[in-house]
Amino acid sequence: MTVDPASPEPAYAQLAAILRKKIRRGEYARGPLPSVRTLMQTYDVGEFAVTHAIRTLEAEGLVFTVPRRGTYVRAQPPEA
Repeated sequence: MTVDPASPEPAYAQLAAILRKKIRRGEYARGPLPSVRTLMQTYDVGEFAVTHAIRTLEAEGLVFTVPRRGTYVRAQPPEA
């Protein structure tokens, strides 16, 4: 999964979708997300795209951020 710079969908929305899928698949199960710097390098996006994607996931209740500690995945209810 990559962020397509030519897509009409904003980079932050693409990144949020990628991270959302990984969280729901259990790749990031109850633990920290990679750092902002790591996400920037992995997906070749800027800091704004990463922070906006994280804020989007926070608004959805999937993650929470602890200042100076990182962003963590919330416990997800089991799928029915």
